[in-house]
Amino acid sequence: MRVLLALGGNAMTSADGRARPEDQIEAASTAAAAVADLVAHGDEVVITHGNGPQVGNLLVKNELAAAVVPPVPLDWCGAQTQATLGFVLMNALDAALLERGIDRRTAAVVTRTLVAWDDPGFTRPTKPIGRYLPAADAALLVEHGETWEDRGERGWRRVVASPEPLAIVDLAPVEALVAAGLVTIAAGGGGIPVVADAEGRLRGVEAVVDKDLGAAVLARDLRADVLVVATDVPNAVLRWGTPEAEPLGELTVAELRKHAADGHFASGSMAPKVEAACRFVEQGGQRALITSLSHITDALDGAAGTVVVPERKTA
Repeated sequence: MRVLLALGGNAMTSADGRARPEDQIEAASTAAAAVADLVAHGDEVVITHGNGPQVGNLLVKNELAAAVVPPVPLDWCGAQTQATLGFVLMNALDAALLERGIDRRTAAVVTRTLVAWDDPGFTRPTKPIGRYLPAADAALLVEHGETWEDRGERGWRRVVASPEPLAIVDLAPVEALVAAGLVTIAAGGGGIPVVADAEGRLRGVEAVVDKDLGAAVLARDLRADVLVVATDVPNAVLRWGTPEAEPLGELTVAELRKHAADGHFASGSMAPKVEAACRFVEQGGQRALITSLSHITDALDGAAGTVVVPERKTA
């Protein structure tokens, strides 16, 4: 079974959110143990991951050095974090596989995701990224071409476009590595967003692709059997944080979309995971799972997690 495993960006930090190098290496080892269990389970695994905290760190460096050197473009930040996290995950995966006596190599691909140059998000950027800054500091970055908004007492915050992912540009090398038997890491952070001109030439853009929606596109284009969206809870939950909280088990896309329409999932956390799971199954995937790293193998065996399936056939 071909499994596309989507790790959240916070899966690459410590439990309290710190993202020092040692924190990220330790977190990668935890994630790699779950991946190695999947490989031992007999599955073909492709990994994608978030990069929000890591890009956030690079943005702070941009801000602190803005008066000395030009800020690094956001697409460059995405590429840098893909390479760094790919390196860290490869080391962790190699160790976890070796520990289990599994003879399997790993690889990471710096991966671009195609978006539309006329996506509405570019007209009015709304995705907040990075930290809040005083007006004077934000003004310096506005001079470098960035878009910042006054958020009141907390200060100013940068906003960027979050366009819809259309296709994985670097699908061919990812497919080749998977076919060769490598555990492959690709499309980190949803992929580096690029647009194509009339002649098909690509260029990076200042934008952020939602990592979960990017994972759904990668899973679709790779013809994965299962998309696993790893989060920090075992299931998606209705009425989260209330005495009537209800973990969701197996349900159809239509049932899950109904819960989403009723407002059960927070826009900044569970909602994009739910949307990614629904899109993947709607576009031909066998099933999608939303669960925690520690429950992944049980979820694949049908014993844990939120399982999203196609519409049930009527007799």
